Parts: sequence; structure tokens; C-alpha cells
Amino acid sequence: MTKENKKRLILLGIVVVFIAIYLLVPQVNSSINSAMAAFGKGFDGVFAYIKNFADENMALAITISFLLMIMASILSPIPQFFVTLSNAAIYGFAVGVIVSWTSAMLGAAICFYIGRILGRDIVEKLATKEGVKNIEEFFMKHGSKAIFVGRLLPFIPFDAVSYVAGLTPITFGKFFLATGIGQTPATIAYSYFAKDLSNARTLMWGLIGLFGLAFLSYLLRVWYGKRQKKKNI
Repeated sequence: MTKENKKRLILLGIVVVFIAIYLLVPQVNSSINSAMAAFGKGFDGVFAYIKNFADENMALAITISFLLMIMASILSPIPQFFVTLSNAAIYGFAVGVIVSWTSAMLGAAICFYIGRILGRDIVEKLATKEGVKNIEEFFMKHGSKAIFVGRLLPFIPFDAVSYVAGLTPITFGKFFLATGIGQTPATIAYSYFAKDLSNARTLMWGLIGLFGLAFLSYLLRVWYGKRQKKKNI
């Protein structure tokens, strides 16, 4: 058995264990379902979910924030900025930045190794085939700066960039450094404006509007490309 296949088996074994725990342990099952339901309610749902823990135990709340960020990193298209804004509104600017940045970096590292070990087929299931294709085009356009640029632009899917980076020859060190530098300005900016709850809600709608415009731009580009192909036939 090759080294790569051993890594795949180990990672798949870990995934199977987590799935088994989710299915067989009622407390874990209900906790994960509650977290997913919170994401489904948007920023207010995530904020209320974390705040509920923070009112009783701050250390536990920070742990929950870490787990939510990792969940948002791995599962597409859950938006990470819900967690980032909630962290700043609950913990304050400084602690919010630290918690959001470190948990996002951990999530990025996990996604990178999932892509590197399990390969393209699994990545396309986690980040969608179309999402992987778009990020690959982005990588081809920006070359070695793609990861850094992708972290600076809020409408570029965080998880897809990490997954696709794992499919490329880039070393983990370079990936981690580019992610850390690129992720810092956005995390600081979001946390600064979101330290007040009303500002966090305003920023959330601004980001959603930005994502909507980016998605509309993408649809128009696809439509225009198909139209041009028909003309050339």
C-alpha cells in the first residue's frame, strides 16, 4: 500500500468515526443539528447560539466558536462571516479577532489536507463541481498570488480556495502563510465594525449584498459566454 493510500484510509477512518459518533450519540447529534439550524437563521441565529454559551461559560463559548468556524470552513456554502461577526459582537474586538483568525486558519488547514489527501472527487462533493471549476480558473488567472488574493476578496468562497489549493503542488507552508496574511485584513475589519451588535447586522447585510452582486455578475458572465459561443457556431 502506498503512502498516499494509507493517508486516505486514515482520513476516511476519522470521517467514519465522526459520522458514527454523530449517529449514535444523541447529545452530539442534537448539538450538530442545533448548530446547523443556527446557520440556517443567518447572523442572528449564529449570534444567539454562541451568546447562549457565553452567558454561562466563556471558555465553552470560545470552543463552540472554533467548532462553528471549522464547520463553516469544511461545509459549503455556509458563510464564515456569520461566526466572525458574532465573535466580535460577543467577545469584543481584540478577542474576536484572535478567535476568528485562529479558528479560520485551522479550518483552512483541514480543508487543504482534505483536498490533498482525498483528491478531486471528494473536493467536488464538498465544494460543488462548479465551485471547484471557478476557483481553478481563478488560480490560473492569478497564479501563485491566487490564495492571497482569494483571502482578501470576501465573495471568493473560503473553503473552495483551501480545497483547490490542496489539489495543486503548492506546499502547505506557502499556503498557510498566504492564507494568514490575506485573512488578516478582512478579520480585523469585520471585527472592528462588528464589535457593536447594530453595526454587525448592518455589515452583514452589506456583505450579503456584495455577494449577491458578485453572483449576479458571474451569472451574466456565464450567459454572455454561452451567447458568444452560439454566435461563433
